[in-house]
Amino acid sequence: MNNTINIVKHSGDVVPFDVIKLIDSLRRAKASEELIQQIVEEVKASLYDGMTTKQIYKMAFKMLKGKSSVSASRYKLKKALMELGPTGFPFEKFVGKILQEEGFETEVGVIVQGHCVSHEIDVAALKNDKHYMIECKYHSDKGRFCDVKIPLYIQSRFIDVEIQWKKQPGHDTKFHQGWVFTNTRFTTDAIQYAKCMGLGLTSWDYPKNNSLKYRIDRAGLHPLTSLTTLTKTEKSKLLERGIVLCKELHNTPTLLSQIGIDKIRHKKILEDSEALCKNF
Repeated sequence: MNNTINIVKHSGDVVPFDVIKLIDSLRRAKASEELIQQIVEEVKASLYDGMTTKQIYKMAFKMLKGKSSVSASRYKLKKALMELGPTGFPFEKFVGKILQEEGFETEVGVIVQGHCVSHEIDVAALKNDKHYMIECKYHSDKGRFCDVKIPLYIQSRFIDVEIQWKKQPGHDTKFHQGWVFTNTRFTTDAIQYAKCMGLGLTSWDYPKNNSLKYRIDRAGLHPLTSLTTLTKTEKSKLLERGIVLCKELHNTPTLLSQIGIDKIRHKKILEDSEALCKNF
């Protein structure tokens, strides 16, 4: 591939087209090697200077959807996380579900008393001797990053809460930590500050082997917004009921009837849900 062909990222940055990145993303979606080759050839034939990553994504997604709805669902994971909006509360519930799968006891949207003032915590998580105060930063625009102001603010809140937590019986020996989850990314300064202060960070692609996308794939916890077999309205109805995972649909199939989905469509929706529940 001619690396002189430059493409425009969502952020506006101009970078050389990298066919390996495209292949890797299609493999993560578990597309067949034959289909990957077809998509790569079609994208190469359509490339031109100034083409956007959004246009390349749309082309690949359309071809995937035509051949494998499950691969298309996996491929749209980043977009699916952004569809958990617009309030951000479904994202908080989603983070809570991920932590539950990892063995944490969680509370979502809880008010806790700090040393100085009370705080609304997006997710409080407890596991053995570890106690976390988690802030969830949801963005509907993947070009919006969390800059250093976010961890600065969260760390100051955490310090106030930690003082109070340590006064509770048995908590003086527990490990306490603040943590920030985001569906986009952190800036370099944000990561540097968090490392320095001992604040936990989890974003779409950070840390490398424990990022949001990695944890979702590992546990088979795809958001229901990944499903290409549901309409936007149907997804909204499920989110309003507090349902955020494909796994929840798979475990409680009657939810589909409850929101008025015709039984003829149930089989395909549930098949896709089951396939997305399988971890890597």
